[in-house]
Amino acid sequence: MVTLEKNIKSVKSVLTSEDVLVFEFESGSKKKFAVIYADGLIDKNMLGELVVKPLHSAAEQASVEDVKKLLASPELKDGNKIKDAIKEISAGNAVLFIDGEKDFLIIGVKMPPMRAVAEPPTQVAVHGPREGFIEDIKINLGLIRKRIKSDKLQVKTITVGKQSETAVSIVYIDGVCPKGLPEKIEREILQNKIDIVPDSSYVAQFITKKPRSLFKRCGTAEKPDIFCAKISEGRVGIVVDGSPICLTAPYMLVEDFQTAEDYYITSYRATTLRVLRLVSIMIGIFLPAIYIAAQLFKIQIIPFQLLLKISSSVAGLALSPSVEMFLTLFVLEVLNEASIRMPKYVGLALSVVGALVLGDTAVKAGIISTPAIIIIAFSAICLYTVPNNVETTTTLRWLFLIIAGSVGPFGIVLFTAYLICYLVTEQNYGVPLVAPFSPLIKGDLYDSMVKANMYTLNTRPETFKPRNKVRLKKDEN
Repeated sequence: MVTLEKNIKSVKSVLTSEDVLVFEFESGSKKKFAVIYADGLIDKNMLGELVVKPLHSAAEQASVEDVKKLLASPELKDGNKIKDAIKEISAGNAVLFIDGEKDFLIIGVKMPPMRAVAEPPTQVAVHGPREGFIEDIKINLGLIRKRIKSDKLQVKTITVGKQSETAVSIVYIDGVCPKGLPEKIEREILQNKIDIVPDSSYVAQFITKKPRSLFKRCGTAEKPDIFCAKISEGRVGIVVDGSPICLTAPYMLVEDFQTAEDYYITSYRATTLRVLRLVSIMIGIFLPAIYIAAQLFKIQIIPFQLLLKISSSVAGLALSPSVEMFLTLFVLEVLNEASIRMPKYVGLALSVVGALVLGDTAVKAGIISTPAIIIIAFSAICLYTVPNNVETTTTLRWLFLIIAGSVGPFGIVLFTAYLICYLVTEQNYGVPLVAPFSPLIKGDLYDSMVKANMYTLNTRPETFKPRNKVRLKKDEN
């Protein structure tokens, strides 16, 4: 006969941490019970109301089946292996042991610490929904279910991480998503044996064919409306427990130039904003490099009146144009990193000091010229028009600056040609990175850098090869 003390000892021999608590109690007929749980991960009030109170009426000879009938909890599972009990306790559930019974009950009273659903900081929209994903996978899946009520919505949850055992859900719409793609992504994730998966960025590297690539290979979404729109086009979504950023695959580079707000405003305004973002990114990457190349190698490409202004500003500077630009960009990156890491109010003061005091003092001291500060500042602002690609574009700005300072305009042209060739040849899960431009898919151009009206976008993108191509059908009746 299995005693209650033996089961408790078996669990505590593995879960030795002090925050794993054992609550022992008796029914009115002296039947003994024990609930084992991790402190801080369960709702104790729910445990008392749905489990402890009903069991006070349990008979002395009550079996597991008799106890199940008494409990009011909607989430009950049977268990008979101690290792399963340990796993469930670590996951945040409570385990109920009954004196004299080998089997036990797993009770779903999980309530881990979490923040409320709020608008994400990087995908703010004037028009459209304000809800954003949080760090709880169940709530995130609920936000998705709230928007897609179809029976075709499929969710498959797997566990990743030998120590963390992080839940990862693969979400797709059956009948729309290409056949075999969810299974392929699942295999890509499971074949990586890792200890801990604290965030979705780890999983993003698992499903990326070339994790060392400078360019992104996986889409991201912090809002349920964006996520649902992407999987409705034939993509597969990945939701990771503990992360407010969900992933989508396959990924196209043009995605980051689009926002959810584009679909809530007029198509003309959306097209204008997309072109503006593209132009801003080009300015942010190329402007510092072109300025240096013009000063060092091709000064005649600068308009004469502007050249006179620049000449008067750089007169007397001790540093060469390339060193000056490198120093200015370096100071900007340091200020940016420091303002992010410092406490909120200290970071705000640091930004003011860096912009006004350091900048003005450096110009007066003859270390940095005014045009260099203007160009670097404007370049940084332009890059943040597409925040999801800041890491890539910032690195490209450094690379172009190095090439411009050493080779000049010819090096800028060659490196640009190399990047174009590289992007044209890259693909992810059969989808070209620069689709629908290369290869050219005319039907998908209406939702690329140009945003057409909804009646024009009546079919899903051909790029993803969806099984159901029609997404809007006008009823003539």
